[in-house]
Amino acid sequence: MSEKAVIVLSGGLDSTTCMGMAKEKGYELYPITFHYGQKHNREVEQAKKVAEYYEAPDHRIVNISFLNQIGGSALTDQSIDVPTDMDEDEIPATYVPARNMIFLSLASAYAEVIGAEAIYIGVSAVDYSGYPDCRPEFIESMNETVNLATKAGATGSHLAIETPLIGLTKAETVEEGLRLDVPYELTTSCYNGEEEACGECDSCRLRLKGFEEAGSTDPIPYKG
Repeated sequence: MSEKAVIVLSGGLDSTTCMGMAKEKGYELYPITFHYGQKHNREVEQAKKVAEYYEAPDHRIVNISFLNQIGGSALTDQSIDVPTDMDEDEIPATYVPARNMIFLSLASAYAEVIGAEAIYIGVSAVDYSGYPDCRPEFIESMNETVNLATKAGATGSHLAIETPLIGLTKAETVEEGLRLDVPYELTTSCYNGEEEACGECDSCRLRLKGFEEAGSTDPIPYKG
C-alpha cells in the first residue's frame, strides 16, 4: 500500500504543482482545502477540479470562515480593497493573519487521523508576496511543533511538512509543473476570484512572470 500525503490544496498554481510532485514521489494523495472566509469561492471550486483530476480518494473541504470575522486582510475583509501596487518592503494587505499556521495545524490533525507520513504545502520564499508564514524559519518551527503536539509524533511516527517549492522561483515552479503535466488550466491565482483573471494583482503578476520566464503561456483566461 502506498504511503499517504496530505496536500494543502488551494486550487492555485503552487499547491497544484505540489500535487504533481507528491504523486511523482508515489504518495497516495489526500488534499485538504480550506474555506477561510475568502471574498470569493473560486479557489475552492478549482481545488475540487484539481482533486478530481488526480483521482484523490478523499478531498476534505474544511470551513474555517471565522478568519472572515477576524478580518485584517484584503482577501477576507470587505472593507479592504485588493491592492494592485505592492511595496516590496512591507507585508502586503493580502496577508491573512496566521493563515498557514492554522492550515498546517489542521492538516497535521488530518494527517494523524489517516496515518499520513507527509504534509505538502506550496510556500515559496523566492518569488512571493513577502508573507511571514512562507519563510523557511516558520516551516522548520512548525515541523518541530507538529511532531511535539501530536500523538503520532509522541509515539514515534514522524510527520514531515514538505515544502518542495520553497527555494524555487515562480519560473522554476512552472517548469517543474509542466514537466509533470500539472493541469494548470484548472487552477486559479487571481485575488479577485472572477472567471477571467485580472492580471494586475500581485498574485497574477507573479504567475504571469513565472510562465513568461519559463518560456510558456499561461492557459487560464485574463481580462483584456
